[in-house]
Parts: sequence; structure tokens; C-alpha cells
Amino acid sequence: MKSRTIKIQADSTFRFLQVFNGILELTDKELLILSKFVDNMNFGFCSAHSKKVVAEELGVSDPNTLNNYVKRLKDKGAIEKKNNQYKLSKLLEPTNKVIIEITR
Repeated sequence: MKSRTIKIQADSTFRFLQVFNGILELTDKELLILSKFVDNMNFGFCSAHSKKVVAEELGVSDPNTLNNYVKRLKDKGAIEKKNNQYKLSKLLEPTNKVIIEITR
């Protein structure tokens, strides 16, 4: 079987994450929230401070509302919790080269 390389231009974090959505099956809102957490990683990924920043950017009045989304993102494999800290799934790290093999 012949192998092909497809290059995808992802000009934003949201667009980058959309590429993987066939695997993760995130809602548009989950994708948006995840992209905002990634864009604000310098505040600590899914930390109380980053929730406050993301909530402000999205116009959400209570940052604790994002806890429901964090749980869903963890359950769907987009983020992982290790040592009481959240991390972006290794699959979604922008510096990784990801090879997806599709078989029938």
C-alpha cells in the first residue's frame, strides 16, 4: 500500500486541535475551551488562575463553571491528570510529529 503525506496548515491553536477532533470527538465549545487553556499555558494548565483568565476571555462569569469542561476533556483524553496537575495529552502537543495510520 502506498503511503501519503498530507500537510495541514493550522494557523491557530483552535485549528490545530480541530485536526484531532475525529479522534477525540470534542464539541465545538470543548475545542474552544481547550484552545484557550493551551493559549494560556503560561498561567498553569487548567490551574485556578488560568480558569479565571479563560473564563474572562470567554465571557463566563464564574470560572468554576469550567471545571465541568475540564472533567469532560479529561474523560475524552484531551488532557491528563498526573500528580494532581493537568497536562495536555501528548497526542496534542504542538511540538510532536504525529503519524496517524488508518486501516480497514
